Amino acid sequence: AGFHRADGAGYALWADRVIALDAINPQAASRIARALDRWSHLAEPYRSAVQATERYLMLFGRGDGAGWAEMLEDLADLFEQSAANGTPLREVVGEDPVAFIETFIQNYPEGDWRAPERERFINAIKRIEQEEENR
Repeated sequence: AGFHRADGAGYALWADRVIALDAINPQAASRIARALDRWSHLAEPYRSAVQATERYLMLFGRGDGAGWAEMLEDLADLFEQSAANGTPLREVVGEDPVAFIETFIQNYPEGDWRAPERERFINAIKRIEQEEENR
């Protein structure tokens, strides 16, 4: 199992999302597709590291279509430059890779989807509390 599975299911999921985004924001979809293509040309261990970073971002990242595009392009730039310079991977991500990526994503807007979801979550908890009080 995993995003980069041999059967290509993870890539199919990304393709579906990029196609859906293309209907809303073709420029962002194109930028994301180009960033993913750039990653495929990276040498190891940079390619595996950027793929692991992308998996983390899919679960915990932020951004909307344009924000995602910018973030993925910047990751491509970072890992391409690191590969070209021969920078050891640990120097790129530091001793704590989670701290690296969490710091990295702070540079990008949250996007339109997080604020409404956050509000929906807060309201759900409030509603549950009220239901408990009324029992």
